[in-house]
Amino acid sequence: MRTSVEVADIFRAAGPAYRAAHAGHLSLIQLKVMSAIEHCRTAALGGHVEACEDCGQWRIAYNSCRNRHCPKCQGAAARTWLAEREADLLPVGYFHVVFTLPAEIADIAFHNKALVYDLLFKAASETMLTIAADPKHLGARIGITAVLHTWGSAMTHHPHVHMIVPGGGIAPDGKRWVSSRPAFLLPVRVLGALFRRLFLTRLVALHDAGCLTFFGSMAHFTERRAFLRQLAAVRKKRWVVYAKAPFAGPEAVLAYLSRYTHRVAISNRRLIAFDESGVTFRYRDYRRDGADRQKVMTLATDEFIRRFLLHVLPRGFHRIRHYGLLAGSARKASLARARELLSVAAPPDENTPNEPDDFRPPCPCCGGRMIIIEVFERRKPPRGPPDTSAPNWETSP
Repeated sequence: MRTSVEVADIFRAAGPAYRAAHAGHLSLIQLKVMSAIEHCRTAALGGHVEACEDCGQWRIAYNSCRNRHCPKCQGAAARTWLAEREADLLPVGYFHVVFTLPAEIADIAFHNKALVYDLLFKAASETMLTIAADPKHLGARIGITAVLHTWGSAMTHHPHVHMIVPGGGIAPDGKRWVSSRPAFLLPVRVLGALFRRLFLTRLVALHDAGCLTFFGSMAHFTERRAFLRQLAAVRKKRWVVYAKAPFAGPEAVLAYLSRYTHRVAISNRRLIAFDESGVTFRYRDYRRDGADRQKVMTLATDEFIRRFLLHVLPRGFHRIRHYGLLAGSARKASLARARELLSVAAPPDENTPNEPDDFRPPCPCCGGRMIIIEVFERRKPPRGPPDTSAPNWETSP
């Protein structure tokens, strides 16, 4: 069901003025994201006419933009991705681990998104794999699914990586499965210390190689001494690594992934109002507990759009990555070995692809199956309501 306010409504109403006011300061990818969201599920992208096989009720369905930043286009992508990941789950407890960048580093990341976000992935994954392989801790090779989020609940810039990690791994000799303790995977203080060291060492190396750029009030960070002064405080600060208790079974893992993997900066469900005073939405204040955590905020429309665009990822950047047992071409062999060590039957190998699920909503009148009876091109509306007396819609011209 359509919510009363959508991000698309805000972009359509205020987007042209925002683009004019910030001409020359918006990247091409940001402009493309705004355009995609504005045109999503409108006649500008074309669509089709559906009719119910039973009662003849018809409706127009416009095409989606399929942009990964669009709040309306992530449902189908998430379902497809989750169906592929379901076969990878092992019958063990899964942990949720979060690596967060300090605010001082987040400022640097904002000017160098592709490089610093990539470094965040690499440093966090190497930290997990290194500590897990240490015999003093787990002594095993683990698997990791990592997802990048760049926002806080109020859409401020807050880069962090969510990881889903099975509670155990394959021993170095490959002959046994090493299980973690039921409610404990790895020590977070040890993880935080190694993560800080790996990240800062490589960040300084990027600066020394001339790979980092800075603008505005941070332009002086191009000088090495100023850059190192910025890092001096965070070298002594404890870097936050958070580990939750394990999930209650594979179904809970999939439910969690469905909420996190294809999330965008703000969902349409959180929007409350859009008027002359700005955009009002719900958010969570994580400094509070219980019911006090739920808050309402109103931002000026330009500020809302600015915050949304903060989280547009660089073109081609992969925000979901896999490491260890789940990495690349070795994934199937690693999972097969893990199942063998756990004495678990492998999932059935379906060589023939299943018929794709039909995600079209049922008929609003009788609940029957809707079929496509007409397709129309971009920016061309349908010719008109179909003739429901036609004996065969599917063959109608």
